[in-house]
Amino acid sequence: MGRAFEFRKERKFKRWGHMAKTFTKIGKEITIAVKNGGPDVTGNPRLRALLQTARSENMPKENIERAIKKATDKDQADYKEVVYEGYGPHGVAILVETATDNTNRTVANVRSYFNKFGGNLGTSGSVAFMFDHKCVFKIKNSPDIDIEELELELIDFGADEVFVDEFENKDGDTEEVITIYGEYTAFNNIQKYLEDKGFELVSAGFDRFPNGEMKHLTAEERVELDKLLEKLEEDDDVQNVFHNLAEE
Repeated sequence: MGRAFEFRKERKFKRWGHMAKTFTKIGKEITIAVKNGGPDVTGNPRLRALLQTARSENMPKENIERAIKKATDKDQADYKEVVYEGYGPHGVAILVETATDNTNRTVANVRSYFNKFGGNLGTSGSVAFMFDHKCVFKIKNSPDIDIEELELELIDFGADEVFVDEFENKDGDTEEVITIYGEYTAFNNIQKYLEDKGFELVSAGFDRFPNGEMKHLTAEERVELDKLLEKLEEDDDVQNVFHNLAEE
């Protein structure tokens, strides 16, 4: 297994507030997808994938409809996807993905969190090179799927990892899925392959993984870092927070 497999569990939200945060995140992504590609799922593969992800997270229908309406409302400010980079306490690299309708507010908040909790907000490109940007798909597993054969076929479409994994469904039960990681730019090609072959898509999205040496902290140092990470994750404009801290 590669680095994506090794670090994938670090990307999960904290259990507290998981549902509300997830709905907000997916809602913004749906709004952005509709703005960029229109509300017709037939011609908007990103929206199609997001709607499946929303269903797998048990996102209420009215939340989905509200997100789509925001994209078509002329009075609604556009969301902008902005990435902030910096270092937390003890030199841990941190990358923050945001979706915001007010960049002045967002950058002020993010900077204040870094400053308050012993970090430094850097310039664009200061830590992004330390992370690989990947697309990730989860599809339902079944006995008739040959994982090795599937991986060989998907390599031609930009995939670089295919493995059996576990997924917590909307009922809170654990089910077996096949996780696929690929290059960021391969999203549309992999999605089209999976749809054309009739695989049942559970979720689809993007992720970032550290590509170099991981940082090791003591328990006391980790407490300091966690304060910053939790503050960032609590912000309504923040979609994802990534770091290169090793799991001890």
